[in-house]
Amino acid sequence: MVPVIALVGRPNVGKSTMFNRLTKSRDAIVGDLSGLTRDRQYGEAHWQGRSYILVDTGGISGDEHGMDEKMAEQSLLAIEEADVVMFLVDARAGFTAADQMIAEHLRKRNKRSLLVANKVDNVDPEMAKAEFAPLGMGDAIPVAGAQGRGVNTLLEAALGEFPRDEEEVDLNADVAEGEEPVRIPGPSEKDGIKIAIIGRPNVGKSTLVNRMLGEDRVIVYDQPGTTRDSIYIPFERNEEKYTLIDTAGVRKRGKIHEEVEKFSVVKTLQAIKDANVVIFVMDAREGVVDHDLNLLGFALETGRAIVIALNKWDGMQPSERDYVKIELERRLFFVDFADIHFISALHGTGVGNLYASVQASFKSAITRWPTSRLTQILEDAVQEHQPPMVNSRRIKLRYAHLGGANPPLIVIHGNQVEKVPKSYVRYLENTYRRVLKLVGTPIRIEFKGGENPYEGNKNTLTDRQVNKKRRLMSHHKKADKKRRDKR
Repeated sequence: MVPVIALVGRPNVGKSTMFNRLTKSRDAIVGDLSGLTRDRQYGEAHWQGRSYILVDTGGISGDEHGMDEKMAEQSLLAIEEADVVMFLVDARAGFTAADQMIAEHLRKRNKRSLLVANKVDNVDPEMAKAEFAPLGMGDAIPVAGAQGRGVNTLLEAALGEFPRDEEEVDLNADVAEGEEPVRIPGPSEKDGIKIAIIGRPNVGKSTLVNRMLGEDRVIVYDQPGTTRDSIYIPFERNEEKYTLIDTAGVRKRGKIHEEVEKFSVVKTLQAIKDANVVIFVMDAREGVVDHDLNLLGFALETGRAIVIALNKWDGMQPSERDYVKIELERRLFFVDFADIHFISALHGTGVGNLYASVQASFKSAITRWPTSRLTQILEDAVQEHQPPMVNSRRIKLRYAHLGGANPPLIVIHGNQVEKVPKSYVRYLENTYRRVLKLVGTPIRIEFKGGENPYEGNKNTLTDRQVNKKRRLMSHHKKADKKRRDKR
Protein backbone atom coordinates (compact mmCIF):
# COMPACT_ATOMS: atom_id res chain seq x y z
CA MET A 1 0.00 0.00 0.00
CA VAL A 2 1.40 3.39 -1.01
CA PRO A 3 1.40 5.75 2.01
CA VAL A 4 -0.55 9.02 1.86
CA ILE A 5 0.93 12.16 3.42
CA ALA A 6 -1.21 15.27 3.95
CA LEU A 7 0.20 18.78 4.33
CA VAL A 8 -1.96 20.84 6.71
CA GLY A 9 -1.61 24.10 8.54
CA ARG A 10 -2.71 27.72 8.69
CA PRO A 11 -2.96 29.73 5.46
CA ASN A 12 0.33 30.88 3.97
CA VAL A 13 2.69 28.70 6.00
CA GLY A 14 4.29 27.24 2.86
CA LYS A 15 2.26 24.07 2.20
CA SER A 16 2.14 24.50 -1.59
CA THR A 17 5.85 25.37 -1.71
CA MET A 18 6.59 22.17 0.20
CA PHE A 19 4.25 20.24 -2.13
CA ASN A 20 6.16 21.44 -5.21
CA ARG A 21 9.50 20.71 -3.49
CA LEU A 22 8.58 17.11 -2.58
CA THR A 23 6.84 16.25 -5.88
CA LYS A 24 9.57 18.04 -7.89
CA SER A 25 6.89 19.84 -9.87
CA ARG A 26 5.15 23.19 -10.17
CA ASP A 27 1.64 21.77 -9.97
CA ALA A 28 0.54 23.88 -7.01
CA ILE A 29 0.15 27.65 -7.38
CA VAL A 30 2.54 29.49 -5.04
CA GLY A 31 2.36 33.17 -4.13
CA ASP A 32 2.72 35.59 -1.23
CA LEU A 33 -1.01 35.56 -0.58
CA SER A 34 -3.02 33.47 1.86
CA GLY A 35 -5.78 31.18 0.62
CA LEU A 36 -4.35 30.35 -2.81
CA THR A 37 -4.97 26.61 -2.41
CA ARG A 38 -8.64 25.74 -2.10
CA ASP A 39 -9.12 22.14 -3.21
CA ARG A 40 -7.14 19.04 -2.33
CA GLN A 41 -4.23 18.68 -4.75
CA TYR A 42 -2.69 15.22 -5.12
CA GLY A 43 0.77 14.41 -6.39
CA GLU A 44 3.03 11.38 -6.67
CA ALA A 45 6.50 11.55 -5.13
CA HIS A 46 9.49 9.28 -4.54
CA TRP A 47 12.24 9.29 -1.93
CA GLN A 48 15.06 6.77 -1.56
CA GLY A 49 13.19 3.90 -3.18
CA ARG A 50 9.86 4.70 -1.52
CA SER A 51 6.81 5.96 -3.40
CA TYR A 52 4.12 7.99 -1.65
CA ILE A 53 1.14 10.21 -2.40
CA LEU A 54 1.27 13.82 -1.22
CA VAL A 55 -1.85 15.91 -0.59
CA ASP A 56 -1.76 19.71 -0.58
CA THR A 57 -4.63 21.38 1.27
CA GLY A 58 -6.06 24.80 1.93
CA GLY A 59 -5.29 26.67 5.12
CA ILE A 60 -7.27 26.19 8.35
CA SER A 61 -7.68 29.24 10.59
CA GLY A 62 -10.66 28.26 12.76
CA ASP A 63 -12.82 31.30 11.93
CA GLU A 64 -13.84 30.34 8.39
CA HIS A 65 -17.01 31.61 6.80
CA GLY A 66 -18.53 31.05 3.38
CA MET A 67 -16.07 29.64 0.88
CA ASP A 68 -13.29 29.44 3.48
CA GLU A 69 -15.45 27.02 5.44
CA LYS A 70 -15.65 24.77 2.36
CA MET A 71 -11.84 24.96 2.05
CA ALA A 72 -11.42 23.88 5.67
CA GLU A 73 -13.73 20.91 5.09
CA GLN A 74 -11.47 19.76 2.25
CA SER A 75 -8.45 19.99 4.56
CA LEU A 76 -10.18 17.94 7.28
CA LEU A 77 -11.07 15.27 4.70
CA ALA A 78 -7.40 15.09 3.69
CA ILE A 79 -6.46 14.47 7.35
CA GLU A 80 -8.92 11.59 7.56
CA GLU A 81 -7.55 9.78 4.49
CA ALA A 82 -3.85 10.33 5.29
CA ASP A 83 -1.45 7.83 6.87
CA VAL A 84 0.88 10.62 8.02
CA VAL A 85 0.05 14.30 8.58
CA MET A 86 2.74 16.95 8.16
CA PHE A 87 1.54 19.84 10.32
CA LEU A 88 3.31 22.96 9.03
CA VAL A 89 3.79 26.02 11.21
CA ASP A 90 5.44 29.33 10.32
CA ALA A 91 8.71 29.81 12.25
CA ARG A 92 8.78 33.52 11.34
CA ALA A 93 5.23 34.27 12.51
CA GLY A 94 5.57 32.14 15.63
CA PHE A 95 2.96 30.35 17.73
CA THR A 96 -0.71 31.26 17.04
CA ALA A 97 -4.13 30.25 18.34
CA ALA A 98 -4.93 28.63 14.97
CA ASP A 99 -1.88 26.36 15.37
CA GLN A 100 -3.19 25.31 18.79
CA MET A 101 -6.63 24.54 17.32
CA ILE A 102 -5.17 22.34 14.55
CA ALA A 103 -2.92 20.49 17.01
CA GLU A 104 -5.92 19.70 19.23
CA HIS A 105 -7.86 18.36 16.25
CA LEU A 106 -4.96 16.10 15.22
CA ARG A 107 -4.67 14.70 18.74
CA LYS A 108 -8.41 13.92 18.81
CA ARG A 109 -8.15 12.06 15.48
CA ASN A 110 -5.22 10.03 16.84
CA LYS A 111 -3.32 10.56 13.58
CA ARG A 112 0.41 10.03 13.23
CA SER A 113 1.53 13.65 12.88
CA LEU A 114 4.82 15.45 12.40
CA LEU A 115 5.25 19.05 13.53
CA VAL A 116 7.18 20.91 10.82
CA ALA A 117 8.57 24.39 11.51
CA ASN A 118 8.86 25.92 8.03
CA LYS A 119 10.71 29.09 6.95
CA VAL A 120 13.71 28.70 9.28
CA ASP A 121 16.09 30.16 6.68
CA ASN A 122 16.39 33.35 8.78
CA VAL A 123 15.40 31.89 12.16
CA ASP A 124 17.41 29.91 14.72
CA PRO A 125 16.12 26.28 14.48
CA GLU A 126 16.45 25.77 18.23
CA MET A 127 14.40 28.88 18.90
CA ALA A 128 11.73 27.55 16.53
CA LYS A 129 11.58 24.24 18.42
CA ALA A 130 11.15 26.03 21.72
CA GLU A 131 8.52 28.38 20.25
CA PHE A 132 6.18 25.51 19.29
CA ALA A 133 6.84 23.20 22.26
CA PRO A 134 3.49 24.21 23.91
CA LEU A 135 1.63 22.46 21.07
CA GLY A 136 2.51 19.16 22.74
CA MET A 137 3.41 17.40 19.48
CA GLY A 138 7.06 16.71 20.20
CA ASP A 139 10.07 18.50 18.78
CA ALA A 140 9.39 20.45 15.61
CA ILE A 141 11.41 19.46 12.54
CA PRO A 142 13.02 22.67 11.20
CA VAL A 143 12.86 23.04 7.40
CA ALA A 144 13.04 25.70 4.72
CA GLY A 145 10.73 24.50 1.94
CA ALA A 146 11.75 27.17 -0.55
CA GLN A 147 15.45 26.22 -0.29
CA GLY A 148 15.02 22.50 0.45
CA ARG A 149 16.81 22.61 3.85
CA GLY A 150 15.86 19.80 6.23
CA VAL A 151 13.68 17.99 3.66
CA ASN A 152 15.61 14.69 3.90
CA THR A 153 15.31 14.69 7.69
CA LEU A 154 11.58 15.33 7.37
CA LEU A 155 11.05 12.50 4.87
CA GLU A 156 13.11 10.11 6.98
CA ALA A 157 10.80 10.80 9.91
CA ALA A 158 7.68 10.43 7.74
CA LEU A 159 8.62 7.42 5.60
CA GLY A 160 11.31 5.62 7.59
CA GLU A 161 8.86 3.05 8.95
CA PHE A 162 7.35 2.25 5.54
CA PRO A 163 8.94 -0.50 3.38
CA ARG A 164 10.74 0.28 0.17
CA ASP A 165 9.08 -0.34 -3.17
CA GLU A 166 9.42 -3.88 -4.47
CA GLU A 167 12.66 -4.06 -6.39
CA GLU A 168 12.74 -5.69 -9.82
CA VAL A 169 14.21 -9.19 -9.64
CA ASP A 170 16.25 -10.40 -12.60
CA LEU A 171 14.44 -13.64 -13.35
CA ASN A 172 16.95 -14.50 -16.05
CA ALA A 173 20.06 -14.33 -13.85
CA ASP A 174 20.33 -18.12 -13.50
CA VAL A 175 19.00 -19.10 -16.93
CA ALA A 176 21.34 -21.59 -18.55
CA GLU A 177 22.57 -21.16 -22.10
CA GLY A 178 20.00 -22.33 -24.63
CA GLU A 179 17.03 -22.09 -22.25
CA GLU A 180 14.08 -19.83 -23.00
CA PRO A 181 14.33 -16.62 -20.91
CA VAL A 182 11.42 -15.49 -18.76
CA ARG A 183 9.70 -12.41 -20.19
CA ILE A 184 8.80 -9.77 -17.63
CA PRO A 185 5.67 -7.82 -18.67
CA GLY A 186 6.02 -4.06 -18.80
CA PRO A 187 3.59 -1.51 -17.47
CA SER A 188 0.15 -1.33 -19.04
CA GLU A 189 -0.13 0.97 -22.05
CA LYS A 190 -3.66 1.91 -21.15
CA ASP A 191 -3.36 4.70 -18.61
CA GLY A 192 -6.94 5.87 -18.99
CA ILE A 193 -8.61 8.91 -20.55
CA LYS A 194 -7.73 12.38 -19.27
CA ILE A 195 -10.85 14.57 -19.29
CA ALA A 196 -10.49 18.32 -18.80
CA ILE A 197 -13.63 20.18 -17.67
CA ILE A 198 -13.34 23.72 -19.05
CA GLY A 199 -15.54 26.79 -19.45
CA ARG A 200 -16.17 30.29 -18.20
CA PRO A 201 -16.38 31.00 -14.44
CA ASN A 202 -19.49 29.88 -12.56
CA VAL A 203 -20.96 27.65 -15.27
CA GLY A 204 -20.93 24.59 -12.97
CA LYS A 205 -17.61 22.86 -13.77
CA SER A 206 -16.83 21.82 -10.17
CA THR A 207 -20.43 20.72 -9.61
CA LEU A 208 -20.14 18.53 -12.71
CA VAL A 209 -16.85 17.05 -11.44
CA ASN A 210 -18.41 16.15 -8.10
CA ARG A 211 -21.45 14.65 -9.83
CA MET A 212 -19.28 12.52 -12.13
CA LEU A 213 -17.23 11.32 -9.14
CA GLY A 214 -20.20 10.79 -6.84
CA GLU A 215 -18.61 12.76 -3.97
CA ASP A 216 -17.86 16.35 -2.95
CA ARG A 217 -14.28 16.19 -4.15
CA VAL A 218 -13.83 19.86 -5.09
CA ILE A 219 -15.24 23.04 -3.60
CA VAL A 220 -18.52 24.31 -5.04
CA TYR A 221 -19.58 27.84 -4.15
CA ASP A 222 -21.89 30.40 -5.72
CA GLN A 223 -19.08 32.77 -6.62
CA PRO A 224 -17.04 33.05 -9.84
CA GLY A 225 -13.41 32.03 -9.49
CA THR A 226 -13.88 29.45 -6.73
CA THR A 227 -11.46 27.02 -8.45
CA ARG A 228 -7.97 28.46 -8.83
CA ASP A 229 -5.83 25.44 -9.62
CA SER A 230 -6.17 22.55 -12.07
CA ILE A 231 -7.07 19.52 -9.95
CA TYR A 232 -6.23 16.05 -11.37
CA ILE A 233 -8.50 13.30 -9.99
CA PRO A 234 -7.94 9.69 -11.15
CA PHE A 235 -10.83 7.23 -10.77
CA GLU A 236 -12.41 4.14 -12.32
CA ARG A 237 -15.91 3.61 -13.68
CA ASN A 238 -17.15 0.30 -15.06
CA GLU A 239 -13.54 -0.99 -15.04
CA GLU A 240 -12.46 1.95 -17.24
CA LYS A 241 -9.74 4.30 -16.02
CA TYR A 242 -10.24 8.07 -16.17
CA THR A 243 -8.58 11.21 -14.86
CA LEU A 244 -10.85 14.21 -14.35
CA ILE A 245 -9.20 17.63 -14.48
CA ASP A 246 -11.20 20.40 -12.81
CA THR A 247 -9.94 23.74 -14.14
CA ALA A 248 -10.34 27.38 -13.25
CA GLY A 249 -12.84 29.39 -15.26
CA VAL A 250 -11.31 31.55 -18.00
CA ARG A 251 -12.61 35.10 -18.40
CA LYS A 252 -11.85 37.68 -21.05
CA ARG A 253 -8.28 38.95 -20.96
CA GLY A 254 -9.39 42.49 -20.14
CA LYS A 255 -11.25 41.31 -17.01
CA ILE A 256 -8.29 39.45 -15.51
CA HIS A 257 -6.71 41.74 -12.93
CA GLU A 258 -5.41 39.56 -10.09
CA GLU A 259 -1.99 37.97 -10.52
CA VAL A 260 -3.37 34.73 -9.07
CA GLU A 261 -6.06 34.58 -11.74
CA LYS A 262 -3.42 34.92 -14.46
CA PHE A 263 -1.66 31.85 -13.07
CA SER A 264 -5.01 30.03 -12.96
CA VAL A 265 -5.62 30.75 -16.64
CA VAL A 266 -2.17 29.41 -17.54
CA LYS A 267 -2.90 26.25 -15.54
CA THR A 268 -6.20 25.83 -17.40
CA LEU A 269 -4.58 26.18 -20.82
CA GLN A 270 -1.90 23.67 -19.79
CA ALA A 271 -4.60 21.26 -18.64
CA ILE A 272 -6.30 21.51 -22.04
CA LYS A 273 -3.06 20.54 -23.78
CA ASP A 274 -2.50 17.70 -21.31
CA ALA A 275 -6.01 16.22 -21.72
CA ASN A 276 -7.22 13.65 -24.24
CA VAL A 277 -10.84 14.85 -24.26
CA VAL A 278 -12.28 18.23 -23.27
CA ILE A 279 -15.78 18.59 -21.86
CA PHE A 280 -16.71 22.17 -22.67
CA VAL A 281 -19.33 23.41 -20.19
CA MET A 282 -21.65 26.31 -20.98
CA ASP A 283 -24.47 27.92 -19.04
CA ALA A 284 -27.67 27.11 -20.95
CA ARG A 285 -29.45 30.10 -19.40
CA GLU A 286 -26.84 32.52 -20.70
CA GLY A 287 -26.58 30.85 -24.11
CA VAL A 288 -23.50 31.03 -26.33
CA VAL A 289 -21.36 34.09 -25.64
CA ASP A 290 -18.35 35.30 -27.62
CA HIS A 291 -15.81 34.21 -25.01
CA ASP A 292 -17.17 30.65 -25.22
CA LEU A 293 -16.19 30.65 -28.88
CA ASN A 294 -12.67 31.91 -28.08
CA LEU A 295 -12.05 29.21 -25.47
CA LEU A 296 -13.55 26.54 -27.71
CA GLY A 297 -11.30 27.72 -30.54
CA PHE A 298 -8.21 27.29 -28.35
CA ALA A 299 -9.22 23.71 -27.53
CA LEU A 300 -9.61 23.01 -31.26
CA GLU A 301 -6.21 24.53 -32.05
CA THR A 302 -4.57 22.17 -29.58
CA GLY A 303 -6.28 19.27 -31.33
CA ARG A 304 -8.28 18.02 -28.36
CA ALA A 305 -11.38 15.88 -28.82
CA ILE A 306 -14.43 17.81 -27.61
CA VAL A 307 -17.74 17.05 -25.92
CA ILE A 308 -20.10 19.99 -25.31
CA ALA A 309 -22.29 20.11 -22.20
CA LEU A 310 -24.99 22.73 -21.67
CA ASN A 311 -25.47 22.90 -17.92
CA LYS A 312 -28.41 24.25 -15.90
CA TRP A 313 -30.87 22.89 -18.47
CA ASP A 314 -33.43 22.09 -15.78
CA GLY A 315 -36.13 24.65 -15.10
CA MET A 316 -35.94 26.30 -18.54
CA GLN A 317 -39.12 26.95 -20.49
CA PRO A 318 -39.67 25.10 -23.82
CA SER A 319 -39.42 28.38 -25.76
CA GLU A 320 -36.10 29.18 -24.07
CA ARG A 321 -34.75 25.73 -24.88
CA ASP A 322 -35.77 26.05 -28.53
CA TYR A 323 -33.99 29.41 -28.78
CA VAL A 324 -30.79 27.98 -27.24
CA LYS A 325 -30.80 25.06 -29.70
CA ILE A 326 -31.14 27.45 -32.65
CA GLU A 327 -28.26 29.55 -31.33
CA LEU A 328 -26.10 26.44 -30.90
CA GLU A 329 -26.71 25.40 -34.49
CA ARG A 330 -25.96 28.90 -35.75
CA ARG A 331 -22.85 29.74 -33.71
CA LEU A 332 -21.22 26.35 -33.18
CA PHE A 333 -21.28 25.25 -36.81
CA PHE A 334 -17.47 24.90 -36.78
CA VAL A 335 -17.70 22.11 -34.17
CA ASP A 336 -20.68 20.30 -35.68
CA PHE A 337 -18.73 17.05 -35.24
CA ALA A 338 -18.92 17.27 -31.42
CA ASP A 339 -21.69 15.65 -29.37
CA ILE A 340 -23.88 18.11 -27.45
CA HIS A 341 -25.50 17.13 -24.14
CA PHE A 342 -28.14 19.05 -22.19
CA ILE A 343 -27.48 18.34 -18.52
CA SER A 344 -28.09 19.42 -14.95
CA ALA A 345 -24.90 18.88 -12.94
CA LEU A 346 -26.76 19.79 -9.73
CA HIS A 347 -29.43 17.10 -10.12
CA GLY A 348 -27.43 14.66 -12.28
CA THR A 349 -29.73 14.77 -15.30
CA GLY A 350 -27.91 13.58 -18.44
CA VAL A 351 -24.47 13.47 -16.75
CA GLY A 352 -24.07 9.71 -17.20
CA ASN A 353 -24.45 10.07 -20.97
CA LEU A 354 -21.23 12.10 -21.14
CA TYR A 355 -19.07 8.99 -20.71
CA ALA A 356 -20.26 7.37 -23.96
CA SER A 357 -19.38 10.53 -25.90
CA VAL A 358 -16.01 10.80 -24.14
CA GLN A 359 -15.12 7.22 -25.08
CA ALA A 360 -16.30 7.63 -28.68
CA SER A 361 -14.34 10.89 -29.08
CA PHE A 362 -11.19 9.37 -27.57
CA LYS A 363 -11.46 6.28 -29.79
CA SER A 364 -11.86 8.47 -32.89
CA ALA A 365 -8.81 10.53 -31.89
CA ILE A 366 -6.42 7.59 -31.42
CA THR A 367 -7.60 5.06 -34.02
CA ARG A 368 -5.11 4.29 -36.79
CA TRP A 369 -5.91 3.36 -40.39
CA PRO A 370 -3.70 1.76 -43.08
CA THR A 371 -2.39 3.77 -46.01
CA SER A 372 -4.47 1.76 -48.48
CA ARG A 373 -7.69 2.73 -46.68
CA LEU A 374 -6.87 6.44 -46.55
CA THR A 375 -5.70 6.46 -50.19
CA GLN A 376 -8.91 4.74 -51.34
CA ILE A 377 -11.01 7.38 -49.56
CA LEU A 378 -8.92 10.11 -51.22
CA GLU A 379 -9.37 8.58 -54.68
CA ASP A 380 -13.13 8.29 -54.21
CA ALA A 381 -13.32 11.91 -52.99
CA VAL A 382 -11.30 13.16 -55.98
CA GLN A 383 -13.42 11.16 -58.40
CA GLU A 384 -16.61 12.61 -56.95
CA HIS A 385 -15.31 16.17 -56.85
CA GLN A 386 -12.13 17.07 -58.75
CA PRO A 387 -9.65 19.62 -57.34
CA PRO A 388 -9.69 22.98 -59.16
CA MET A 389 -7.47 23.98 -62.11
CA VAL A 390 -4.46 26.20 -61.42
CA ASN A 391 -2.70 27.88 -64.40
CA SER A 392 -4.53 25.52 -66.78
CA ARG A 393 -3.19 22.53 -64.83
CA ARG A 394 -5.23 20.25 -62.62
CA ILE A 395 -4.08 19.79 -59.00
CA LYS A 396 -3.19 16.12 -58.60
CA LEU A 397 -3.59 14.31 -55.27
CA ARG A 398 -1.90 10.90 -55.48
CA TYR A 399 -2.03 9.09 -52.13
CA ALA A 400 -2.58 9.61 -48.38
CA HIS A 401 -1.22 8.12 -45.19
CA LEU A 402 -1.60 8.67 -41.43
CA GLY A 403 0.90 11.13 -39.99
CA GLY A 404 -0.20 11.13 -36.34
CA ALA A 405 -3.02 10.61 -33.86
CA ASN A 406 -4.85 12.62 -31.18
CA PRO A 407 -5.81 14.45 -33.32
CA PRO A 408 -5.69 12.38 -36.52
CA LEU A 409 -3.21 13.85 -39.01
CA ILE A 410 -3.68 12.77 -42.63
CA VAL A 411 -0.78 13.51 -44.98
CA ILE A 412 -1.70 13.81 -48.67
CA HIS A 413 0.96 13.75 -51.42
CA GLY A 414 0.51 15.30 -54.84
CA ASN A 415 1.44 18.13 -57.23
CA GLN A 416 0.69 21.85 -56.76
CA VAL A 417 -0.60 21.00 -53.28
CA GLU A 418 0.40 24.43 -51.96
CA LYS A 419 -2.41 25.86 -54.13
CA VAL A 420 -5.23 23.67 -52.77
CA PRO A 421 -8.01 26.10 -51.67
CA LYS A 422 -9.37 26.01 -48.12
CA SER A 423 -12.82 25.04 -49.38
CA TYR A 424 -11.40 21.86 -50.88
CA VAL A 425 -9.49 21.10 -47.67
CA ARG A 426 -12.78 21.32 -45.74
CA TYR A 427 -14.36 19.01 -48.32
CA LEU A 428 -11.64 16.42 -47.73
CA GLU A 429 -11.95 16.77 -43.93
CA ASN A 430 -15.71 16.22 -44.07
CA THR A 431 -15.26 13.24 -46.41
CA TYR A 432 -12.77 11.52 -44.12
CA ARG A 433 -14.94 12.29 -41.09
CA ARG A 434 -18.05 10.84 -42.76
CA VAL A 435 -16.44 7.69 -44.19
CA LEU A 436 -14.35 6.87 -41.09
CA LYS A 437 -17.29 7.75 -38.79
CA LEU A 438 -15.22 10.07 -36.60
CA VAL A 439 -16.95 11.77 -33.67
CA GLY A 440 -15.76 14.60 -31.46
CA THR A 441 -12.23 14.98 -32.76
CA PRO A 442 -10.85 17.57 -35.20
CA ILE A 443 -8.94 16.34 -38.27
CA ARG A 444 -5.77 17.89 -39.59
CA ILE A 445 -4.75 17.53 -43.23
CA GLU A 446 -1.20 18.21 -44.34
CA PHE A 447 -0.07 18.35 -47.97
CA LYS A 448 3.31 17.37 -49.36
CA GLY A 449 4.42 18.05 -52.92
CA GLY A 450 6.31 15.65 -55.15
CA GLU A 451 9.94 16.76 -55.16
CA ASN A 452 12.37 16.07 -58.01
CA PRO A 453 15.18 13.99 -56.45
CA TYR A 454 17.67 15.26 -59.08
CA GLU A 455 16.83 18.94 -58.62
CA GLY A 456 20.01 20.91 -57.90
CA ASN A 457 22.32 18.09 -58.98
CA LYS A 458 24.86 19.08 -61.65
CA ASN A 459 27.33 16.77 -63.35
CA THR A 460 30.98 17.85 -63.41
CA LEU A 461 32.41 17.71 -66.96
CA THR A 462 35.85 16.34 -67.68
CA ASP A 463 38.42 18.39 -69.59
CA ARG A 464 37.75 16.33 -72.74
CA GLN A 465 34.00 16.99 -72.47
CA VAL A 466 34.60 20.71 -71.93
CA ASN A 467 36.79 20.94 -75.07
CA LYS A 468 34.24 18.98 -77.10
CA LYS A 469 31.47 21.30 -75.93
CA ARG A 470 33.57 24.33 -76.87
CA ARG A 471 34.23 22.95 -80.39
CA LEU A 472 30.54 22.21 -80.93
CA MET A 473 29.51 25.68 -79.83
CA SER A 474 32.12 27.24 -82.13
CA HIS A 475 30.90 25.11 -85.03
CA HIS A 476 27.28 26.16 -84.46
CA LYS A 477 28.27 29.83 -84.31
CA LYS A 478 30.09 29.59 -87.66
CA ALA A 479 27.15 27.77 -89.22
CA ASP A 480 24.72 30.41 -87.98
CA LYS A 481 26.95 33.19 -89.37
CA LYS A 482 27.08 31.56 -92.83
CA ARG A 483 23.26 31.29 -92.91
CA ARG A 484 22.87 34.94 -92.02
CA ASP A 485 25.41 36.01 -94.69
CA LYS A 486 23.51 34.10 -97.41
CA ARG A 487 20.34 35.97 -96.53
